[in-house]
Formats: sequence, structure tokens, C-alpha cells
Amino acid sequence: MSTPDIPFNREPPGQVGQATRLSPLVRRVLAPNKGPFTFTGTCSYLVGEGKVAVIDPGPDDGAHIEALLAATHGETISAILVTHTHRDHSPGARLLQARTRAPIIGCATHIPLAEPPSGRLDASHDLDHAPDAVLADGALFKGDGFTLEAIATPGHASNHLAFALHEANGIFSGDHVMAWSTSIVAPPDGNMRDYMASLEKIAARSESVYWPGHGNVLQEPQRFVRLLAMHRRQRETAILERLGEGGRSITEIVRVIYKGVDERLHRAAGLSVLAHLEDLVARDLVVSDQGSATETAAYTLAR
Repeated sequence: MSTPDIPFNREPPGQVGQATRLSPLVRRVLAPNKGPFTFTGTCSYLVGEGKVAVIDPGPDDGAHIEALLAATHGETISAILVTHTHRDHSPGARLLQARTRAPIIGCATHIPLAEPPSGRLDASHDLDHAPDAVLADGALFKGDGFTLEAIATPGHASNHLAFALHEANGIFSGDHVMAWSTSIVAPPDGNMRDYMASLEKIAARSESVYWPGHGNVLQEPQRFVRLLAMHRRQRETAILERLGEGGRSITEIVRVIYKGVDERLHRAAGLSVLAHLEDLVARDLVVSDQGSATETAAYTLAR
């Protein structure tokens, strides 16, 4: 979902299955799960040399696991870290653990709503993810020659973590910040207020490079994150303006403010609008005829 204000980088990040050296401590292997939400595929990262940590082994895809094992031939995979439990990031952890016996650590298990509203995106979560250890915000994982710090970054997913690599002044940003596109924030698990707070939190840090879950390396990340936050505020303003012009439903809002966007992404755009509306209703700026923000509600500006 592009905007001219953000300098997106949509150059492909290498070839599927091949290990690309990004820094002395970081290699990237691209998974074969290209799509409208995954860009060219999930980026799995190898951290360290000799005794290696793998970050986000990706989807349930045996060929990708073989590529990770080939890239680390002669080395030991000592840990498997996961940023969040969307199915393009975490299921591969179990496949890789079965081959290496390395512990799975990082984000917590996703706990779905007891009765999730129909049609929402809880189905995107990997409900079988069962980590051996969960890293709290600020917790450190000490590897062989490297240190990873967990950074709680909820918003895209409630259990989302980023990982700062201290020795390289960089962050593995998962799906929280990506160079190729804005992140989807889809209720009920995605939360716009949390996402904006997480953007503010990560922008206040000093790392000089991000390695995202999809797409290319992000340079000058603080400026980019500020532009992402500005873009979200512009979306909020556009929603309020559309309501002021007589728009009432999420469908009407998406039709206007996402004009020109690939229709395959309109479903995700509607959920992003819903996330904004949840926040606006909570702040008493917008009223829902159903009391709370839902996909089927009619909305008006608060008087």
C-alpha cells in the first residue's frame, strides 16, 4: 500500500534459497513464498559463524529448511528465534528443530479469542507454535560472538518482537518495519494504538540498519519510521475526512482512500481501516452504531 511520502525499496532481496551475506555476522536466505502480502518471500536470517542462530525459519516448507541447512553446512544451529506467529514466519521453526534439536525461543504463543468474529485474520496465526523459552522486552540472548536483545513491538501482531544485534548496531525488525511496504495492522490481534506506540519506541533507538521480515535491508531507519508514523496519521485524517463527507461503512472508506491500490489488498486495507476506527472510537472521535468498532458497523463523527 504505497504512498509517495515513503521511499520504499522494492528491489528483490536476492534469489530464493541462496544465502546472501549482509554483514560479517548476518546472512539472509529467502523463502519460496512470494505473494501480495509476503513480497518476494519471507527473509530468514542466520546470525553468527560456527554456532548460528536462525531468525524466522519461515513457513511450513521443507525446501526452505533444506536451504537453511545447506547454508549452514559445517556449522551448528544453536538456537531458533521467532519474531511473531504469523504462518509465514514461525511454522518452519518446528521443522528446523526436528532436524537440529535447537531450542525455539522468542515470541510467545498466540492465544486466539475464544469466539473470534467471523472473517477476521486470526487464521493467519500459527496456533501450534510452542516455544521452549519466551523472551520478555529487553531480554538478552547471548550467542557465540553476538548478543540479541528482544524488543517488544506489538501492533502488527500482539506477540511481535524485534531483535537488536548489538555487535552490528542493527535490528531484525520482522514485520513491524519493512522497506518494501507498510505493515498490515489487522484486528482483532493487530492494534493500531499499540502499533503507533511501537513505532515511537523503535524510532527512539539508535540502530543504523534494519533487516526486515520481507524485502531488502533498510538504511536510515529512524527517518523511515517517522515517515511510517506520519503516513498512519495521514490515513487517520483521511478516514475522518471521509466520514465528514458522508462515508459510513469501511467499504466506502476503502473505495475512496485506497483508490488505485490492487484490489487483492482491499480486504487487508479494510482491516487496517478497522484498526484505525477502533482507536478513533476508543478516543471518542468517532461513533459506531454497534457501540464498538466492527467490520459491519456504520460510523459517524462524534458530535
